[in-house]
Amino acid sequence: MNRRPARAQSRTAYLIRLALVIFAPILLSGCYFTRAAYVEGRILWKRKPIDDVLARKDLSPDIRAKLETVLAVRKFAADQLGENVGGAYETIAPVDQSAIVYVVMAAPRDSLEPYTWWFPIVGRVPYRGYFDQNDALAEAASLEAQGLDTMVRPSIAFSSLGFFDDPLLTNLLKLDRVELAGVLIHELFHRTYYLASDAMFDESAANFVGSSGAVAFFAATDGESAPSTIAARGILDSDMKFARFLLQEQARLLDIYTANLPKDELDKRREAAFAAIKADYAALEPTLSGLERFDLDKQPLNNAVLVNYLIYFHQLDNFAALNRMNHGDLRATIAQIISIAKAHTEDPFYAISQAVRDAPASADRSQALSAPTIARDSSASPPPKK
Repeated sequence: MNRRPARAQSRTAYLIRLALVIFAPILLSGCYFTRAAYVEGRILWKRKPIDDVLARKDLSPDIRAKLETVLAVRKFAADQLGENVGGAYETIAPVDQSAIVYVVMAAPRDSLEPYTWWFPIVGRVPYRGYFDQNDALAEAASLEAQGLDTMVRPSIAFSSLGFFDDPLLTNLLKLDRVELAGVLIHELFHRTYYLASDAMFDESAANFVGSSGAVAFFAATDGESAPSTIAARGILDSDMKFARFLLQEQARLLDIYTANLPKDELDKRREAAFAAIKADYAALEPTLSGLERFDLDKQPLNNAVLVNYLIYFHQLDNFAALNRMNHGDLRATIAQIISIAKAHTEDPFYAISQAVRDAPASADRSQALSAPTIARDSSASPPPKK
């Protein structure tokens, strides 16, 4: 039997997959997917091996160190964390802006339940990304006209969930090595496991794994007392503090939103609550470090803003408790998180909290939380769409 060379087969398979991603969504949903497919296709087409870039003699020491870190993180994530790395981040692709995607989020004025969009494969998600900022702002304006709170934020990275071997985007090279490692391990978790229609679980789990993975990586490669390891621990500690802060502020708002107040009284109380949240954050902010994810003092508060943070920082203490139960073996913790989620797709957070509570008495269960949650029933009717 005649067979094409393996490289030719691989190239043909890649072109087929690229064509499916570009053209199938166009048939499904019109111009939004057309633009997204075009930009994703362009990114994939322009990627080149990181090893080829490292071979350049004129590469700056800073960029060289970061690219070497990327390759080392890939290997660590695969070998030590058990993440599905595949060919992700073996290549690099240029982007001409700091934000690769502008994300729109929305929520009712009297609820912390996010407005959602439905997409093939990923299901219902509480955000919609645009490659053009003006398109994102137009979508937000349309939602505001329906009486919703909105937020538009930049995003520096995204995952194709393993459908492609995602390249490193050049905008990520603006991060320091510690931040970069955390982002990569976060995105590789999405490639390893994704629970459709549960962005809160997906993002919070990835957030914990990303920050904890960066600590493990730098402890293993640079040493326990290295500045990089200390910085990574600072980011993880900040994540945990911020998650507890959000739990407290979420409860404050839920007391208002469940009180069945007249509109004028609800608006008055929620504005007072937002002011109190700002004050609480001002006291917390000096203790936080890491990526500029904690910017409640730089934007007007509304429900969409808070939902954005709640999605990424929900019940992190229970993930940490699982890791303590596994004696700090993050690989085992990641496997356990995924195993529990697969067995309890309807509410993995509750299942994880139960696993923590049901652990032997000798295990550290002191941080287990039973937190009020944002409504996560994807069958619930979302606010009216445009």
